[in-house]
Amino acid sequence: MTNHEDLPYIQHIRDAIRYIENFIKGLTKDKFFKDKLRQSAVVRQLEIIGEATKNVSTKFRDKYLEVEWRKMAGTRDRVSHAYFDVNLEIVWSIIEDDLPKLKKQIKKILEKELKNN
Repeated sequence: MTNHEDLPYIQHIRDAIRYIENFIKGLTKDKFFKDKLRQSAVVRQLEIIGEATKNVSTKFRDKYLEVEWRKMAGTRDRVSHAYFDVNLEIVWSIIEDDLPKLKKQIKKILEKELKNN
């Protein structure tokens, strides 16, 4: 797989982050924990991030070692350890701690890759 073939997956990750940001805009942790609709929307986008990551080639991942690809690929497993039991503490932690860093990394990757293509 070439870098060009990996870019759609990177763009899916970027888009999923944007959706999550919109879903939680103005929401406190407590309000998020009570809002099943937003929880479902956020968890779905985290699943998309995990699945998109799994489709990024090893060559591309090796090019950007600063990104925690393995952790991202396991996002779905971290969030939902059973079909109907989502760990909201982990979801909120991902939103607060992991996504801002990932957003910056994905932005830099896309800027570099799109500039080179």
